[in-house]
This record gives sequence, C-alpha cells and structure tokens, in this order.
Amino acid sequence: MKSMIIIGNAGNRRTTGLQTARTRLGLPPAFVLNYRDLLQGRVSLSSCVQSLAHSFDEPPLLRIDAPGEHFEVERELIALGAPDADNMDMDERWLLHNKNVVHPISVRMAKRLQEMKGTLYHPSQWFRGYCKLLSRLDMEAAQLWSSPRWMNAPEDIAAMFDKRHTYQILSSAGLPVPRRLAAPVDIPDYDTLQEVMVKERTYRLFIKLATGSGACGVIAYQLNPATGSESAVTTIGVENFLRRPPMFYNVKKLKSYKERPIIRQIINWLLGHGAHVEQWIPKASYEDRTFDIRQLVVAGQACHSIVRASRTPITNLHLDSDRMSLQDIGMPDPLQAAIRQCAEQTLSVFPRSTVAGIDILLSSGSNRPYVLDVNPFGDLLYHSHYEGHEPYEWEMKWASSCTTI
Repeated sequence: MKSMIIIGNAGNRRTTGLQTARTRLGLPPAFVLNYRDLLQGRVSLSSCVQSLAHSFDEPPLLRIDAPGEHFEVERELIALGAPDADNMDMDERWLLHNKNVVHPISVRMAKRLQEMKGTLYHPSQWFRGYCKLLSRLDMEAAQLWSSPRWMNAPEDIAAMFDKRHTYQILSSAGLPVPRRLAAPVDIPDYDTLQEVMVKERTYRLFIKLATGSGACGVIAYQLNPATGSESAVTTIGVENFLRRPPMFYNVKKLKSYKERPIIRQIINWLLGHGAHVEQWIPKASYEDRTFDIRQLVVAGQACHSIVRASRTPITNLHLDSDRMSLQDIGMPDPLQAAIRQCAEQTLSVFPRSTVAGIDILLSSGSNRPYVLDVNPFGDLLYHSHYEGHEPYEWEMKWASSCTTI
C-alpha cells in the first residue's frame, strides 16, 4: 500500500515529518487534505479522491492527524460545534458527554475570535465540532470505499480523545487504570468534588480536562482532610476582569495554587467543560525524579518509547521534564516487557486503530503498570529510534508492506 491521504495541517512538524519519512523510504508523497480547507468548505474527502482518482491504483491509506497548533482550525471547529451551526443534522454519535455545551457561543462569535497565545477557548464546544468533523469524514469514506483503509478510524480517535470514554473502554476490558473517583455526572462542581473526596477517603487526585492534550487542563490536586488546606499544581492560569468573563489559559511553566477561591474557580471551569477525575497514584522514581513512559504501539507491536522524568507531578516534556530511555534509568528487561505488553493490550481494545502513544506509569514500590492516557496522535517522538527507524519511518515502513489495515 503506497498511496496515502493525510488529513492534517500542511507544513507543520507532523505533516513534514511524515512526508520526509516517505521520501527516505522511496514512497510517493502523501496528499495532504488541510483541516482549514475542509472546515471552510473549499474541499472534501470526496472531492479530493475524485480529483486524484488517477493517482490511486488501490484505496489509499487514510491518516487523520492532530488538528492542533493552528488557531484558524481551532476557531473553525468551535464554530462547527456551535448550537446554531447550519449542520444540526450531522451525526453526533460519538459525542457521549457534554451534549449541552457549557456557555456556548454562536457561529458568528466563534468566527470573530482572535488568537491570544495559550488561551483556552471553549474546549467542550471545540470537541463537539471535532466529533462532527470526524463523523463527516467517516461517512464520506464509507461512501467512497466498501472498506476504507483508516490508519486510525474516526470512531476510535473520538474515543481516545475523550478521557471519560477511554476510561470506560479500558476499565471494561480489565486493563489497569487509576480508579475513577466517580462518574462525571456525579461531580458537577467543586463543592460536590469535596464531598465525594471525603466520602471516598481519597484526598490526592488528578483532575483532567476530558478532551485536553499535552497536559492542557490538568490539575494535581491535594486536600488535607484534617485542616482543610489544599493545593493544586496545574498548567492552567486564569485572569479575572471587572466587566467581562475570566480568561483561562495554558501555561508552559507549572503554577501552584494554595488559595481556595482560585482553586474553586479553576476546578469549576474544568468540571463545567467536562473532566475526568482519577486517583493520584504515586509514580516510580529514578534518583530525585518520578517518571512515566510514553510507549508507541504500531500495528499491535510496541516499538519506540520515551521516559519522562520530572520533579513535579506532571511529566510532559514541554514542561521541562527530562527525556530519557528505559536503558538510561536501568529498567530491568522483565519490567520493560510488562510495559510493552500493557501498551499492546491497550491498543488492542481499539480494533480499528493501528497507531497510538500509550502513557504508562509504574506505581511506586510495586512497579505495577497503569495506563494514564491513550493518544491517537502520540507518535511525535523526537530522538527516538526502534530497529534503526524514527517513529514516522517505522509507521510508513509498516504501511508500505501491508495489504490490509
């Protein structure tokens, strides 16, 4: 299988990396269908295939890539998720939570949004729009081919992107995941969260924006049941104004809050837009840092991996965590094998997907693996090689040699 269509943002580091990998392997360039053009109605998957029909000697491999790092695309997805969007008949079958968007804005207001770096714009409405787009692509592909060759099927991407849905799938399959404090509907606000924590005697939690990525909208939260004091380490900042709503934004240097009013405000905002609340499991450590592992799985096989080590509770690499290898920290072979097996089993419960970055922690003391996240776009791993290949090269090597997806 050599022909390929990438649905992504042309010219960004992901698309460029994939095209470079294809060139190195002697494969023809993939055709890039831009998110912006799709969302603005200038092109569709159907029109793309019709114009390129002569280029395909077989159904092409279809890859949906990350929609992030492009404000115009973000704005269009927020508009697509607006209650007054003119596509209300579009299938919302994969939008399982937050069907009623918190504080929705109209299409007109969405289209007028101006970029301010780091600002968190309407994440629940954005995800509603993204689910609609994924549904549209899925239906178009089904009309074009009897068996579309998705690298990751749209349905699986929607499920992986929503931490609430991911938790349900993994826990139902018996995979090891941190215990959920309660169902999302049972924790609507900060005050209820406090009540449930006391009831469950669970005082250390991770609160995660359900549809966030890259540590966006994550809080490591602790409550002292004896004194009532609390702390929140997070990537979320907030700016309050006298005459307009507060602005929430994403930071690249973790913030630590102790004051109840601001913690309450941030948690209420997160829960309103949809959050997954889970037990904080202490991570295994190396020297003076704790760590977790990003394990890439391609076509059922664990391949590239990166250790993310940090002196903070949140280990994402852009937050100045250290990038290491399993060998760097002296991890024994049996433990490495357990991580690979856990990651492979995790991807296997998404039967129409072939690539994902699985985030796994090892618990302090027992070294038991737990799945923290399943990222359908988790293959952007720099300085990582497996059998002499970078991640995109490994994926394209596999894709060019297989006959079915």
